[in-house]
Amino acid sequence: MWLAIPLIVLFAIILYEYRLRRPDQFILFESKGTIGFRTARWYPRHFSLALPGTTHLLEPRIEATAKGSIPITVKLALSVAPSREAIPALVRAGGWEPGAVIRAAKEVDTLLLGQIKEFTEQVPVEDLSAEKIHAHLSSRLPSIARTLGLELIALTVQSVDPVDSSIAEAMRQRESARIIEQTETINQKARVAAAQSRLRADEQIAYFEHELELKKSDLKRAELEKESAIAQRRVEDEVARGKMKLAFDREEMELLKDHPQLLLLTPQVARLAEASQALRNARTVVSLSPGEAEQGSGLLNMFALFLQNLVQATARPGEKKSKNT
Repeated sequence: MWLAIPLIVLFAIILYEYRLRRPDQFILFESKGTIGFRTARWYPRHFSLALPGTTHLLEPRIEATAKGSIPITVKLALSVAPSREAIPALVRAGGWEPGAVIRAAKEVDTLLLGQIKEFTEQVPVEDLSAEKIHAHLSSRLPSIARTLGLELIALTVQSVDPVDSSIAEAMRQRESARIIEQTETINQKARVAAAQSRLRADEQIAYFEHELELKKSDLKRAELEKESAIAQRRVEDEVARGKMKLAFDREEMELLKDHPQLLLLTPQVARLAEASQALRNARTVVSLSPGEAEQGSGLLNMFALFLQNLVQATARPGEKKSKNT
C-alpha cells in the first residue's frame, strides 16, 4: 500500500509535466547557452518552449509622404512564420515565451514603416505605384525578417492612395486618360496592321494571279505549237500523198502508152460504152473533173489513136479479100 503511493505521485507528476508535441510546434530547449529542438513526441513543458510554427498574417496601414510632402496611405498584407534556421534571432527579438513570433512580427511592422517612408519620400506621388513599392520591399524585407528570426511567406501591396481626395481624383483621371490613350493607340495600330495585312494579301493575290496568267500563256503557247506541228505534219502528209498520186498517175500513163489496149479497162471507156448503149445515135459527152483534165485529154488522144488503129486493122482484111476476087 505504502509502495503504491509514490508510484501514483510519480505518475501524477509525469501527467502534469509532460505534454504531447503537435506537428505545428517547435519545441525548444536551452542547454549551456545553446538553443536546440526536441524531436520526441513527449516533452517537459517547464523545461521547454513550445513555439507555434504556423504563419502569422499582418495587414498594416502605413501613413507616409511622397516627394513634396504629399501625404499618402499604403495598405499592405504580409505573412511571416518562424524560421527554423534563425531560432536564436527569434528568441532575441521576441523573448523566451510562446508569443515570441507575434512580438517579432510587430518589430517587422515597425521596420516596414521605415522602409516605406524612406522609399516614398524620394518618388513623386504621380509615379508611385503598388508595383514599385512591392519591388522595393521584396528586395529589403526578406533580410529584415531573417534578422528577427522570421521567414517572409507572402507580401502584397494592396493600395497606394493620396490622403487628399482631389489629388486622388486627379490621379484617377490621369490614369483613365492614359488608359484611353493606350487603348486608342492600340486600336490605331490594329487598324494599321489590318491595312498592312490586306495590302500584303492583295499583293500576294496579284502575284499569284500574274503567275497563273503566265502559266496559262505558257500552256496556250505550247498548245498552239502542238497544233502548228500537227497542221504542218498534215500538210506534209498531204504533199507526200499528192506526190505519190502523181507518181502513180505517171506510171499509169506510161503503162497506157506502152499498152494502148488497156484503155478498154479505163473508167472513161466504161462510161463511153454505157453511154453508147443508152444512146446509140447520140453523141456521148464525157465530163472530166479538173484533176482529170490533163489525164483525160491524153487518154482521149490515145483512145482516138487506138480506135483509128482498130479501124485500120479491120479494114485491111477486107481490102485483101477484094483484091483476091
